[in-house]
Amino acid sequence: MKLTSIEGQSVPQTVFRTRANHQWRDVSSDELFKGKTVVVFSLPGAYTPTCSSSHLPRYNELAPTFRANGVDDILCISVNDAFVMDAWAKELAVENIHLIPDGNAEFTNGMGMLVDKSDLGFGKRSWRYSMLVKNGVIEKMFIEPDKPGDPFEVSDADTMLHYINPEARDPEFVTVFTREGCPHCARAKALLKAHDMTFEEIKTGMGTGVSSRTIRAVSGHSTVPQVFIGGKHIGGADDLEKYFGEMP
Repeated sequence: MKLTSIEGQSVPQTVFRTRANHQWRDVSSDELFKGKTVVVFSLPGAYTPTCSSSHLPRYNELAPTFRANGVDDILCISVNDAFVMDAWAKELAVENIHLIPDGNAEFTNGMGMLVDKSDLGFGKRSWRYSMLVKNGVIEKMFIEPDKPGDPFEVSDADTMLHYINPEARDPEFVTVFTREGCPHCARAKALLKAHDMTFEEIKTGMGTGVSSRTIRAVSGHSTVPQVFIGGKHIGGADDLEKYFGEMP
């Protein structure tokens, strides 16, 4: 299997069959790449273990940092149909990147990255790789080594971000435990938004599957909100206000 970098060349011109608002929508290569700086990562298939646990989630996490470093869009391209890609995006709660179905493998074949995975019952799929594309021209490619199995060594989000800016810093991930109708929770969320901090909200209470015992287990408290920033427990809304007041 020969996998060759095509840095310096234009991306393949093709039309992707996507879905929007329950309708078919054709999207061209020009629409995705022309006049933009775009990061692409491609993988063997939706719902597969490495793709779901590591490859896609990390790009989604680092998307704000990529954008702060001049990237206009991040695309995940896979030889899957639009229904599968849309369902996968919903299951993983993907908010910051676009999942593009290459159902007929035209783009992947044009990239020279179409490989035979019949031994897994997959048929023809994409080899795992990532690339930085500027105005439709491929500046840099990270292609996984030709090894048995599904190597995942160089196409990850951190490698790409380090290429774009070796000094780029990881964002501080923020999680907030809340409960419906809680005014202090609303205040905590407003404080985070005022400081331009993106956060994950975990709702607690009846029907959520997250109880006060869960909150106590992770934070030592049973009240809400409970805020965590960069893995550090901050506390409630008053604690968060004090935290921001002490920031340099």
